[in-house]
Formats: sequence, C-alpha cells, structure tokens
Amino acid sequence: MQPREMSGEGSLGHGIRQLRVGGERKPGPGGDPSDATAAPTLPPRSARGKGKEQAKQPGGPSSGQMELQVVLEKVPEIQFSDATMNIPLQNPLLPDKEYNTTEEGDQPEGAHEMESEGDSGSDQEREESTGPCDLAGRAQYLAACKAYGVVPISYFLHHMHDSELTLMHRGLGPQGARALASALMTNTSITKLNLSDNWLNEEGAAAIAGMLKENCFITDLDLSDNKVGAKGAKPLCAALKVNTSVRRLRISGSELGTQAAKDIAEALMVNTKVELLDLSHNLLDEEAGEKLGPALAENIGIKELNLSWNHLRGSGAVIFTQGLGANTYLKVLDLSYNGFCDQGAAAMGEALKVNNVLEELNIRWAGTP
Repeated sequence: MQPREMSGEGSLGHGIRQLRVGGERKPGPGGDPSDATAAPTLPPRSARGKGKEQAKQPGGPSSGQMELQVVLEKVPEIQFSDATMNIPLQNPLLPDKEYNTTEEGDQPEGAHEMESEGDSGSDQEREESTGPCDLAGRAQYLAACKAYGVVPISYFLHHMHDSELTLMHRGLGPQGARALASALMTNTSITKLNLSDNWLNEEGAAAIAGMLKENCFITDLDLSDNKVGAKGAKPLCAALKVNTSVRRLRISGSELGTQAAKDIAEALMVNTKVELLDLSHNLLDEEAGEKLGPALAENIGIKELNLSWNHLRGSGAVIFTQGLGANTYLKVLDLSYNGFCDQGAAAMGEALKVNNVLEELNIRWAGTP
C-alpha cells in the first residue's frame, strides 16, 4: 500500500510531511484523533524539546518523527569552501598559541630556544674561533695545543672570558705553559692568573715571561711552586722591566737563589709598579740579602714583601735592614724563619727607629740561625 502525502497545510516543516497509512489519519501533535478535518499544527518552539517524552506517551507522535524533527531543527546549514577545508584543528580548552601551525621546516615557538640553550657555549666558541678579532685567544690556544702536542684545558676554554683564572695543580708542564701563553698574549679579559704548582720549570717560566711582554691586562700573577730556578727567573725579571701592569707577583717555593736575587734586584730598581712581592720558601742567602737591600731602598712602589723561610743572615741581614730604614713606602714585611742572629736583630732595631711607615712586621724565629 502506497503512502500518501498530505497537503501543505499538514506538513511538519523542513520538508517532512505527516504520513497516513491505510487511509487512516494519524493524530497530529495538537489535533483530536476523532477530528478527521483538523489540520495538524506544530507545537510551540518552547515545547519542541519535549518530543522524546511525548513520543513515549500513548497516542503521541512516533519517536522516529520527533527525533528527526529535532535534529533538523538544530543542524545549521553549512557552506563548505576551499578555505574552510584547511582550517587547523584547535583544542578549545587550551590557548590558541599552543596549536599554532608552522610551515614545513619551521619549528614551533620556543623550540629553538630549548634546543639551542645547551649549544650556546659551542656556538659562541665557534664564533670566537672564526671571528676576525679573537680577543680571548681561543683560536691561538687550540692551534698551539696541536703544535705542542698537548690536550687543551676545557676549564680554560670555558673561563677565558672571566677576569680571574685559577689553574692550580693541573700539571701543565713546559709545553702546556707555552700553549697557554700563546692564548694569553691576546686575551683582554683575564686580570688575575694563578698557575701555581704546575711544573712549569725554566721553559714554562720563560714562556710566561714572553707573554708578559705582550699582555698589559694581567695585574695579579701567581707562579709559586713551579721550580722556576735562576734560568726561569731571569726572563721573568726582564719582562718586569717593561711590564707596568703587574701589581702582585708571587714566586714562592721556586728554588730561587743568589743569581735570581740579583735579577730581582735589578727589576725592582726599574719597576715601581709592583706592590706585592712574595719570595718566600726559596734559597735566598746572605749574598741575596746584600742585593735586595739597596733595591728596597730605591723602590718607591712596593708595599708588601714576603721573604720568610729563606737564609737571610749575617751581613746580608744587616744590609737588607739598612734598605728597610731608607724605604718609606713598605707597609708589610715578613722576615720569619731567616736566622738573622744578634747582628741582624740589632740592625733591624736601628732601621725601625727611622722607619715610621711600616705597619706589620713578622720576625718570628728570625733571630735563630
């Protein structure tokens, strides 16, 4: 049996028409089932949401019709175009910037910073080594390490821009000192350098001395415990005659004897910029005291001098204290453990009568030979 369409007056809207099966009219949502002529009408819009509940009641509209009607009411008409087909998916619970798409080959925002943070140091090092002006001396250092057959010190590579560089107990040796000196010739950052206990020996000290003739930025230098000896002290003293930047110099425990004392005295006669000089724990004897005394009397720059644990005695102690009496700039003096004896002690008393500038004097165990 074929269903018949009702007239336009009985349509349910949106192209769906009420069906009548077997010639029997189905009751409409607001009509009386006994009234065959009553035209079915749509319920008010506020009551349309109750379609499912009405569908369950006897005599109400069928569930299929009402569900289809509700769906058609809510589905908007969408116009598709090429532009809408390429809209990126977005999560409505997160900010839009988290789902920004990028072109092929690009990185999301923030990815470059996270990936390159760990490589920033290596990138900077590559720029320094290839830059036209290598102020840190990195390229020279790497080339020198290769030429001298030594392993580059990673700590130096990472701290060559710092103002203070401490390389104690590294076992540099003469070759390592040569490589380091080649980089420090052009380094403009480091002002305080500590190379104590590195077995530099004579050759390494000579390399550092050559660097000091070119470098005018280092003001504090520690070369203690390196077995510099007389041959290593000679080029160092020659460098001090032309270098006016070094203010604090430590050469403690370096096996310096009489010949080294002569070279140091000559340097002190010329260089008036060194303010602190540490010559403790060496082999400076009576003759060394005779050389250092006149130099101390002439020097107008030195303020702190450490000669502890040497062998200044006899006439050397007397001549040295005479130089102390003539010096009006020295403020701190350490002569402990030198064996001045009675003669040296008496000379020290006479010097202190005329020297009214000295502030600290250590003569502990200085009177026993």
